[in-house]
This record gives sequence, structure tokens and C-alpha cells, in this order.
Amino acid sequence: MNDRASPPERRLDRRVPLGCPASIRLRGGEIIAAECIDISVGGMTLRAAYVPAEAEVLEVAVASPGGALARPPLVTRLEVRRCHALGNGLYEIGGATLRVVE
Repeated sequence: MNDRASPPERRLDRRVPLGCPASIRLRGGEIIAAECIDISVGGMTLRAAYVPAEAEVLEVAVASPGGALARPPLVTRLEVRRCHALGNGLYEIGGATLRVVE
């Protein structure tokens, strides 16, 4: 029997796993390839070879999941809340959606 309680879930919104291609557009116009790991109404988790600043606002475009319906990408403004090194030059970036652009 385990007497340790599970840590409380801090997320308010349910996360949906995606694994879709994404891109991060920086203020200078540079585009960084990324992968959207999961998404929710309030935010998303990305994997990319980019280290953002704390609270940096990124423009993120997420491709629609593969399927019969071709849809334009979801474009959002994402405020960075966390960034963790994964190794091999990749980072996991978690953020809160400030607004949907397209």
C-alpha cells in the first residue's frame, strides 16, 4: 500500500495529446520547427530546438492532425510558462494561450 498522496492536478483544462507539426515565429520573422505534444483550451506543450525567455510571447502555428479534412493551421499567441531541456538540443516548452490569431 502506498501512503503517499498523488500531487494535485494543477491544470484546469483537459490536455489532448497531438504530436502534430508546428512552427514558432519569432519577432524577427525567423521560423523554428516544432512539434505540438499536447493542447488544451488554455495552452499547449511544444518540443523544439529553441530556448525561450520566461514569459516570452510566441506566435505558434499548429498543423491540423492528419485525416480526410485538410484544415488551415491553428495560429495562437502563447505565453511561455516553462521550458525544460530534453537532451539532444531539444526543449519542452509549456505555455498559456493568450489569444487565437487564426
